[in-house]
Amino acid sequence: MRPRPLAFTAVCHTCPYPLMSIDEIYRLVAPDMEQVNNCIQARLHSEVALIDQIGAYIVNSGGKRLRPIIHLLATRAYGYQDNQHIDLAAIIEFIHTATLLHDDVVDGSQLRRGEATANNLWGNEASVLVGDFLYSRAFQMMVEIGRMKVMDIMADATNTIAEGEVLQLLNCHDPDTTEARYLEVIHSKTAKLFESAARLGAVLNGRSEADEQAMADFGMHLGCAFQLVDDVLDYTADSNALGKNVGDDLAEGKPTLPLIHAMRHGTPEQAAIIRTSIEVGGLDQIDVILQTIESTGAIDYTARCAETEADKAIETLGNVPESEYKTALIALAHFAVNRNY
Repeated sequence: MRPRPLAFTAVCHTCPYPLMSIDEIYRLVAPDMEQVNNCIQARLHSEVALIDQIGAYIVNSGGKRLRPIIHLLATRAYGYQDNQHIDLAAIIEFIHTATLLHDDVVDGSQLRRGEATANNLWGNEASVLVGDFLYSRAFQMMVEIGRMKVMDIMADATNTIAEGEVLQLLNCHDPDTTEARYLEVIHSKTAKLFESAARLGAVLNGRSEADEQAMADFGMHLGCAFQLVDDVLDYTADSNALGKNVGDDLAEGKPTLPLIHAMRHGTPEQAAIIRTSIEVGGLDQIDVILQTIESTGAIDYTARCAETEADKAIETLGNVPESEYKTALIALAHFAVNRNY
């Protein structure tokens, strides 16, 4: 029997802006996203049929497209009128998809977004190689854009993401992972692509270094908030809504913030059980661990950390011109911490 998720009440923000729903944000960028999706489909094509098949499967498997949406909104927030943002949004999605293909192989994942992973269906070798294809296709497209600063930002991002993956691998099955080491991983592995997506919105508009940095900071804080809530949802979300099972991170031996906090504030006996579970992986003690997470306030603590990151993200937008696109960026920060999937 699968464990039942813990209860989790979403964070409530006060905000002077009228908040958009996620559906309203999607509608705002719908014309651009239609072009992005067309670009993705066209540039996915390969004469190698397996690449077409796996690439189409993973790209069309129901993701939120948050990173390209952030880029589109950041670009439009400064009044952009050209079309390079379409290619860049597709590039960002290709890079994200490549990381998912590689992640699922490293983690041995069998399920993503409620569907079988590519490595589950086609094997690890094919998944890794198609991930490599997507990375290289993304850089081909960047060369076509012909802006060295774009290449510089995205090359740095992919390198940092790879470092984050290795850091996470080193932390895996290590119950002595500190909160600082955990945060270093999510800054590199998750938030870096959010940061780059937002920053490139300012770059395409030729904005100042200060504006670039503000958008980069927005993306970084938003990405951190998003990952922190993901780690909350691993213990609180309904499996059908989340697309994976409760406690999957623990089963893989990943010491995420709820576990780190629970070990720090639980009894020696509770901490010992969590330590052992991280070391060996698996869910044999999941019921006891869920009770410890709840009794130590680990979910609330992690959610508060996410709220702090979301608030910081919103603060960085102070000098961005008022528009529906800025409002949508703010709404994304709220969505990041109030979602249940």
